[in-house]
Amino acid sequence: MKWIRRHRAIVLLIASSVLFAGIFLGRMALQPSALAFAGGQRVDLSQYQGRSPVGVPVELAHADPIAKGKYLTEAADCMACHTAKGGNPFAGGRAFKLPFGTLYTPNITPDRETGIGAWSDGEFLRAVHDGISRDGSRLYPAFPYASYAMLTDTDVIAIRRYLETLEPVRQKNLPNSFSFPFNQRWLMAAWSAFFNREGRFRPVVERSEEWNRGAYLVEAAAHCGECHTPRNLMQAMNMRQKFSGGVAESWNAYNITSDRISGIGDWPREALASYLSRGHAQNHGVASGPMAEAVELSLSKLTQSDIRAMVTYLRSIPAIRTSAAPAMAGPAQAIPGETLAGEAHGKRLFEGACASCHAWSGQGALVNGAQLTGNRAVNDRTSANVVLMILEGTGKPATGRAYMPSFRTAYSDAEIADLANYVTARFGASPARVTPKDVARMRAE
Repeated sequence: MKWIRRHRAIVLLIASSVLFAGIFLGRMALQPSALAFAGGQRVDLSQYQGRSPVGVPVELAHADPIAKGKYLTEAADCMACHTAKGGNPFAGGRAFKLPFGTLYTPNITPDRETGIGAWSDGEFLRAVHDGISRDGSRLYPAFPYASYAMLTDTDVIAIRRYLETLEPVRQKNLPNSFSFPFNQRWLMAAWSAFFNREGRFRPVVERSEEWNRGAYLVEAAAHCGECHTPRNLMQAMNMRQKFSGGVAESWNAYNITSDRISGIGDWPREALASYLSRGHAQNHGVASGPMAEAVELSLSKLTQSDIRAMVTYLRSIPAIRTSAAPAMAGPAQAIPGETLAGEAHGKRLFEGACASCHAWSGQGALVNGAQLTGNRAVNDRTSANVVLMILEGTGKPATGRAYMPSFRTAYSDAEIADLANYVTARFGASPARVTPKDVARMRAE
């Protein structure tokens, strides 16, 4: 009898474990759709009675086809990923370092041998929508085809027509360096079966024309969720935590839900529009890292009507409170003040290299873009973006936007750690605890 009871207990334990694993995997695999939060009735574009939310904005309604394709290419931010640092635009070769290896983006200029010049329209559509290359191999979802799947065929072909006008660049694609089993591309077929099920964009009848236009831009073209949504264990967007914050190339992509503390719920419409179109919002911070690049190459090219539509849509995203972004600290004193134990070195570095631009108050001594108070980066407990801004700088000179030079070669890992900890302690809600080892890791990445 004792053996029977023990056997039943083991069977029950195994069955419970299998059931739990099934529920866990099922919940991870069966994600809500991108617009599930909006409710209402979604219809095919052919049945939608309002102004079409796809294509180009009304300002470009009578533009020539190439101009329309250029606009859509910029809206989709294609240049950013398909251009190596210092390389030819759209010729590929940009490296994305991932936990399981390095991925290099392909050449999408019209070169017939190394680019996409010999591709048919159908092959191009299949790659953009389904993540399947011309040779039938599966693309990794670092290429955001799960979002681009919502783009209409017409818009994708318009992008293709614009890319055909570019100067062909003969540049072979670099091989990825993924380790096993991540180098098995066929696994992406199973990934796509679960996580690329959205299909073409379908507007919500009960929502305004502007909201639907914003949804198309944010979800499909600009693919904002790819950076601003956390990933699950299968590296798909966790749509149950939609827009609550993610990571992009080691930079923290912050919460953009309507939460008033950790998100953008307390941002006025004008501030959010300014941030999207110019990369800076007074009292709310300046775009840096991949976001600054997105502003420069994509969002700043959009019409004001499209920026307004994006703002309308973003402000409708349900609030999610995240502990990574506490309430903003108030303004700092205009004078240096007393230094806490362990901050003396960071204070001396700030005084020598930072105070002349940022000011001791953090309000910015020269330009509004140098403002530190109200900036999410200094309020981030990880201080990752502060460290990366010191290492990489932000913006470009002579662009009219906020610019900060790189201090990568000027400071050691220990110096950058001390400076980052001082900045967050002085201008943020709580001091970070960055170590030289942390800085060395981010420097290498």
